[in-house]
Parts: sequence; C-alpha cells; structure tokens
Amino acid sequence: MSDPICLFCRIIRRELPATVVYEDDEVLAFQDIAPKAPVHLLIVPKRHVEGLQALEDGDAGLIGSLFACLTRLARERGVARSGYRAVVNAGADGGQSVLHLHLHLLGGRPMDWPPG
Repeated sequence: MSDPICLFCRIIRRELPATVVYEDDEVLAFQDIAPKAPVHLLIVPKRHVEGLQALEDGDAGLIGSLFACLTRLARERGVARSGYRAVVNAGADGGQSVLHLHLHLLGGRPMDWPPG
C-alpha cells in the first residue's frame, strides 16, 4: 500500500528523484539529501508504514529485511568494521520528520553520544 502524498512513497514510485543504492521487493535504500555523516543512507519499506508505532506482529519479516539491508550496506560502504550508527526515530518527540518508517545508516566518522 502506498500513500499518495508521502515523500518516501513518492520516491519509491519514482515520482521524486533520489540516489538509490539498493532495491529489492520489500526495501528501497537511498542517500539522504542532507547527510549528517560521510555515509548517510535511508532504508525504507516499499509498503507505507507510518513508523515503528504502526508495526504489527506480522511485520517481523519486514523488520528483518530492513536490518539485513542496513548491515549489507554498512559492509558495502566500508563502515561495518569501524562502526556505524543505525537510527530509527519514532513519532514527533522522537524526531521523526517523515511519517514513513525509515532507518538511518550513518558512518564514516566518529559518532558522539548523546546525539542531541
């Protein structure tokens, strides 16, 4: 299912440009347009899921696919050994700015904690 106005759904449908780095039947990954690290990718489900809070028991396979994609891309981008940050923002107070579930893969530099 797709949302007609969702930014990430529009990228998935190729209505908006993005630098796609991975795609399969369930997942699309692309470069963040305002990167916060030398490697900053977004990994999104192709099916519109508003966020972590919208996941259901039957979504375990989708969650696995998202994280499998993230770890694969970390290896391919050369940050798996040195370390990287995987981030999921959930809801307004969690910093989620696009209401479509997405994972951030950030790497290529030391990450500070707390992030802010």
